[in-house]
Amino acid sequence: MAKDIIHDAVMNALIKDGWTITDDPLVLKYRDAHVLVDLGAERVIAAERGNEKIAVEIKSFIGRSIMRDMEVALGQYILYLSFLQKIEPERRLYLAVSHITYDTVMQGEAIQMLIEVNHVPLIVVQTENEEVLKWIPK
Repeated sequence: MAKDIIHDAVMNALIKDGWTITDDPLVLKYRDAHVLVDLGAERVIAAERGNEKIAVEIKSFIGRSIMRDMEVALGQYILYLSFLQKIEPERRLYLAVSHITYDTVMQGEAIQMLIEVNHVPLIVVQTENEEVLKWIPK
C-alpha cells in the first residue's frame, strides 16, 4: 500500500502533539474482511481515565478531480467507521489533511456540506513544520 505524500508529516505532527503511533497502518479485521487505515495512535488523557485512541486516514487531495478525491476519502471514511463501530467503538476516526488542502479544497461549499452531513472530523496539519493546527471538531 502506497503512503500518501503527507503521511510522514502527519505522523510526526501527531507525535509532537503528544500521541504515540501504535499502528502504521492500523489493520481492521471484521469477520471475512480486513482494511488498512493509515495510522492508529493513542495517548494517556488522565491516569484515572485511561487512553484516548484514534484512527487517522490521510489524504492530500492532489488528484485530477477534487470530487473524485472526496468520493474516495468519504467512501474510505464510511467503511472504516463502520468497522470501528463494530470492533473498536472507543477509537475515534479522523481524516487528516494539510493546511493547504484545508484552506482551499475544504472551503468549497460542496465539500463542506459533505463533511458536515457525514460528520467527518478533521485534523489539519502544517506539513512543513509538522504541527497539528486544528482538530475539527475537537
